[in-house]
Amino acid sequence: MDHIPPRLRKVRVLATLGPASGSPEMIRKLFFAGADAFRINMSHGAHEDKVPIIQAIRAMEKDLGRATTILFDLQGPKLRVGKFEEGKVQLVTGQKFVLDRDPTLGTQNRVELPHREIFEALEPGARLLLDDGKLVLRVITVRHDHVETRVEVGGALSNNKGLNVPDVIVPMAALTEKDRRDLTFAVEQGADWIALSFVQRPEDVAEARRLIGGKAALLAKIEKPAAVERLEEILELADAVMVARGDLGVELPPERVPAMQKRIVETARRIGRPVVVATQMLESMIVSPSPTRAEVSDVATAIYDGADAVMLSAESASGAWPEEAVAMMNAIAMSVESDPGYAARLHFTDTQPDATTADALAEAAAKIVDTVSAAAILCFTLSGSTARRISRERPSVPLMVLTPKLATARRMGLLWGSHAVRTRDVASFEEMVAKAKRMALRHGLAKAGERIVLVAGVPFGTPGSTNMIHVVRLTGNELKDYKG
Repeated sequence: MDHIPPRLRKVRVLATLGPASGSPEMIRKLFFAGADAFRINMSHGAHEDKVPIIQAIRAMEKDLGRATTILFDLQGPKLRVGKFEEGKVQLVTGQKFVLDRDPTLGTQNRVELPHREIFEALEPGARLLLDDGKLVLRVITVRHDHVETRVEVGGALSNNKGLNVPDVIVPMAALTEKDRRDLTFAVEQGADWIALSFVQRPEDVAEARRLIGGKAALLAKIEKPAAVERLEEILELADAVMVARGDLGVELPPERVPAMQKRIVETARRIGRPVVVATQMLESMIVSPSPTRAEVSDVATAIYDGADAVMLSAESASGAWPEEAVAMMNAIAMSVESDPGYAARLHFTDTQPDATTADALAEAAAKIVDTVSAAAILCFTLSGSTARRISRERPSVPLMVLTPKLATARRMGLLWGSHAVRTRDVASFEEMVAKAKRMALRHGLAKAGERIVLVAGVPFGTPGSTNMIHVVRLTGNELKDYKG
C-alpha cells in the first residue's frame, strides 16, 4: 500500500487505551485522529484482556506500514489504609488518629496501615495525605508498629483509601510482585516502552533496567518529590521521563506543580531524554465533546516548553469522546506549532552538546538546515541514539529516522519531530545517498530542487559511530525506474 505521510506536527500524542478505545476499529480511528503512540495501563484488567489490544495495534501497524509505539505503564506500589467497622469514619480537624499494624477493623480513632516500610521511614512532623490529599494528618510520635497523628484537614475516610507520604523517602521498591509479573508479560508481548511508577531514586530505575534486559526502552515517571531532588541521576539511567502530574499534585501543593513541570521538562531536554507531560490535560473531555479553554492553554504550555509528547489518560481510555480528545490534542499542537513565536520559545532551553562527534554533528545538522533552507534531516541509525541527539536540538524541519531495526523504529514514537521508517541497511556512501533521496521523495518530505541533510556513521552498521554529515539536492527523478 502507499506510505502514510508523516505527521505535520512535531510533538507526539500518546493515547491511553481502555474500555472506550480497545477495539481494532477505535484504535485505527485514534491513529488517524493523531495518536502516535498507545499506552496500556497495567493498573486495570488481566493480562489476557491486553492481548487482543496489542494484536490490534500490530495488525494496524502492518496494514499501514507505519511503525507504531506501545507503552506499558506499570502500576507500582499502592499505599492504602485498611477497612473500618462501619465502612467509613468522619475525621475531625484537631483530633488524634492512630495508624497501626493491627488488622482488626478501624474505628473513629484508629485504622490499620499494612505497610511496614512506612513505619520505618516516618518521623515526627511528617505529613500523611489520605484519599488523594483530601485529608491531611501530621505525625506526632512513631513506634515500630504504631503512628500517632493529629488531623490537620478532616473529612470522610472510607475503606482502603490511598495514602501518600510526601515528606520522606519510603524504603519500598518501585517494583511490586505484580509489577514484575506485568513487566515480564510486557516484554513477552514486545513492549516498546515500559513506564516505571513510584520512582524515588536512581536505584529504582537501575533495577527495572536490569529486569528489562534491553528488550524495551524505560520511561521513569516522576510523581514523587524525592525523585525531583535526584532528577538528573534518574535521567542518566532512564531512556525517557514522564511528568506524572496527578500524584505529583497530591504530594505537592498544587501551586508548585507548574514550576516543577517546567523544571522536569527543561532538565530532560538539556540532558537529551524524551519527556512526556501527562494527567488531566483534557480532563473535561471525559464527559464533554469539547475541552475548557484552561485545558487547551495547559496543553499548549507543555508544547511551547518543548515537551516531546503529551498524553491522554481517561479521556481516551474510558471517556465518552476518545476520538475527539485525540483530535483536539492534535489540533492544539498544530495551532501552537504554526505560531511564528513557537520556534523562539522552544530554544529558551539551552541544550549544549556534549564533547562528542555525534553531539557536534547533531547540533550542526540543526543549524545547516536553516542556513541552506533544507527540507528535512535524514539520519541512519541502529539504536536510535543519533535521532535522539538531533531531536534534542529541536530542528525546524522534519526528522526522518531510517533504521533496519523494527524495535528502534517503534521506540521513536515518543521522540519530538521524528518519522521512523524501517528499511534495509546501507553498505556504502553512494547507497546511503541514493536511499535517502528516494525516502525523502517517497514520504513527501522533500521535492525536486530541495536539499536534505544526511547524518550517519561510517562504517555503516556499527552502533555509536555517528561521524558524517552530508548535504544533497534532489533532482526529482530518483524514483524513476527504481525497483526495490
